[in-house]
Amino acid sequence: MASIPTISSALNTLAATPAAADEAAQTALFDELDRVLARHYGLTDEELDFILNYDIKYRMGRDGVGGEEGEE
Repeated sequence: MASIPTISSALNTLAATPAAADEAAQTALFDELDRVLARHYGLTDEELDFILNYDIKYRMGRDGVGGEEGEE
């Protein structure tokens, strides 16, 4: 049986990750932390999907409207 990741194990992994580590690896780690927190707080799959894609849609400008925060 695979162990269920915990918040502390995810944070320990993050703390051990060098600052210059690959951004994709850090993103994957934060996504896993979001999944752990979503289970803890009983979020639906739709709510978790919103959280996981928030940066892409709103901060990175991939919503099809502008590219900067606050731009209309």
